[in-house]
Amino acid sequence: MSEPVDRGPGAPAPGPPAGPDRGAWHEPTASERLRMLQQTRTIAIVGASSNPARPSYFVATYLLSSSTDYEVWFVNPREREILGRPVYPSLSDLPGRPDMVDVFRRHDDLPAVAEEAVDAGAHILWIQLGLWNEEAASVAHAAGLDVVMNRCLKIEHARFHGGLHLAGFDTGVISARRFLRNPG
Repeated sequence: MSEPVDRGPGAPAPGPPAGPDRGAWHEPTASERLRMLQQTRTIAIVGASSNPARPSYFVATYLLSSSTDYEVWFVNPREREILGRPVYPSLSDLPGRPDMVDVFRRHDDLPAVAEEAVDAGAHILWIQLGLWNEEAASVAHAAGLDVVMNRCLKIEHARFHGGLHLAGFDTGVISARRFLRNPG
C-alpha cells in the first residue's frame, strides 16, 4: 500500500502518475479502494436527486451522516437544494476542487462526466453500482485519475468501516445473537 498523499491544495493525484507510462486501467483492489476513501475529503455527487427513492439520495444521506467526515457537494442542473444543501449545475460551478466525483448518470453520459471530472481537477472518478463504461475509465485514467466502476460508494465505505448490514445501513449492534424483546 502506498504512503498517504498530502491532500492540500495542488496536491498530486493519488496513484500512479498520468501519461503514457501509467499503463492500462485495471479494476482497483480492495486495499486501493480503501486508500481512495481514506485520502478523500471532498465528494461531488453528479446526478444527485432530491427523490428519497433514488439511490443517489440514499448515498447522499449516508455521506452526510455522522458515519463520514466528507464535505459533500451535489451536482444536478435540475435541482436547487437537496437535504438542505445547495445543488450546483455542473462540476465547474463547485466552490472548490472535488477529490472524488461519484456518478449517478446514464451509461452514455459517463464519458462526458469523466471529462468534466478531469477538468474539475478531481483525483478519483467513482462510477456507481450497475454502471461500467470503458471509454469513461480510459478518459479519466489517462488524465491521472483513479477510477472505480460498478461499486457503490456507500457500501464500500460501510464495508471498510464495519457498518454494513444486510439492508445497507449501520445497525450499531456488534453481535451475532438476536435480542429478545421484553414482553412487558
